[in-house]
Formats: sequence, structure tokens, C-alpha cells
Amino acid sequence: MIWGNIRKMKTQLTVPVTYHLPLFDVLEPAESLHMNELIGKQIRIQFDGDIHCVVNGKKIPKVFGEGMSYEAFVTSPLATESIIRPELSRIHEGIALRDKEWEELHHNKPHYVYLSLTSGIKVGVTRDVNIPFRWIDQGAVEAILLAYTPYRQLAGLIEVELKQHISDRTNWRNMLKNVFVNEQSLGDMKDDLLEELPEEYYDFVSEDDTITKIEFPVLEYPDKIKSMKLDKFPLIEKKLVGIKGQYLLFDDSTVINMRSHAGYRIGIEVLD
Repeated sequence: MIWGNIRKMKTQLTVPVTYHLPLFDVLEPAESLHMNELIGKQIRIQFDGDIHCVVNGKKIPKVFGEGMSYEAFVTSPLATESIIRPELSRIHEGIALRDKEWEELHHNKPHYVYLSLTSGIKVGVTRDVNIPFRWIDQGAVEAILLAYTPYRQLAGLIEVELKQHISDRTNWRNMLKNVFVNEQSLGDMKDDLLEELPEEYYDFVSEDDTITKIEFPVLEYPDKIKSMKLDKFPLIEKKLVGIKGQYLLFDDSTVINMRSHAGYRIGIEVLD
């Protein structure tokens, strides 16, 4: 059994998507498991009860945000409000919300506004270097670029305009069941939304109409979904039948979000 603290799975846009699970020794990289090789096999995941903050490494009783202690959650730039609400970023004006150096590096950089098909068509914002990984993480099967901006706040303002006409949320249960509620293609939706966009944003519209298609390594999709947390299910022994987004899918319709367990110390092994 290989042990380590969980981090978000790393991905590559292959057919299907390639997944690796990084395991850390608290804050130090330790192992990287090729998760695709485990699909179709009976595996064991064991949580030993230890959780370490992904920012400062301290042992904590519960996580805030993505693997953080409360102290880190209220101080770290990894939890700054402009991550969730990009329109609040002001680092392009030289004004930082938490950490000027971090925000210069991550938010005062080119960003995309995009449309993706997860459970339905949604709008989103991400830094240019996060494409296509952001789409994979959210379980999108298709995506298209809509706008390209020089800094985060501007992408957020465009998203705010578009959210009057389209959702920015994913129904995660439908996403995992591979069920979609959409009546238009991404290309048609992009055209319709651009007609609603205020003229002041026209210069930032992306002319790239390429639709990126994403195929996930899933043998079978569940009809019903039961989500598991390691706090309540510290020992999981099941057949892994797929991976989509940041979720592991098992043969009994249970799923676990690995990203939400960042910092948890687990052991993992193949049983057959």
C-alpha cells in the first residue's frame, strides 16, 4: 500500500484523459499514481485519520476551502475572494486583496472566458495556462473559448454580464451520470451570447471557434449517485469503473471527490 497526503489529480488531454494522483509527505511531493491503470480493478483506499493543511503542513481536524486550515483559509492568497469572484480582482491597478506578489503572478495575467458543456452549457473564467485542465477538472465534455483578456478582473466582468443569460454552475450529479440538458451547440450559444455582450467588450472576443472535445476514462456511468467522504467512510474497497472531473466512480454508484480531500493522508492499493 502506498501512503501519502492527497492533492488534486493531475491531468493530460489525451483520449481518454490521463490521470495521475499526487501523494505528498505532508508538504513534500512523494508519489504519483497513474490512476488510469487502476480502472476496472478492485482497489482499497484507507484514510488513517490525519489531515495536514496544504499551505502550512499543520495537522488539522477539518479542512476549509481546498485542504486548508482555518488560519490559511483566512490569510492565504489561495483562498482570496477573487478566485471565486474574479470581477473583484484589482491587482491590475496595483491593489492586492491579500498578496500582491501572488496576485501579480496569477491574476494580473491573461485570462479566458469560456463556455463548457458539463451537465449543461455554463460560462467560466480561468487563466490561459489552465486550459484545458480547468475544463477537465469540471468534467466538461466540450468547451469553446469566448473571450481573451489581459487580466482577471476584465474576464470576471464579462462573465458577470453573461451570467444574466447563462448559468456558471454545474449540476455535479448529472455531470457524473453523463446527462446533459442543452438545446444548442456551443458554437450557437457563443453566437447568441455575443449578441448580448456590451460593446465595450467587443475587442476581447475570441475568434477561435474550435470546440475541444474531452473523453473521460469511464467504463460505466452510474444511474444514481451516492457521494462518499473519507471522514465517514475511512475504508473503501470497491471496483473503480471510471474517473471524471476530479471524481472516482465505483461500480456500486458511489463516488468520491479527490480534490475535496486535499491534505487527507491515505493509503491506496490494488486488491486484484
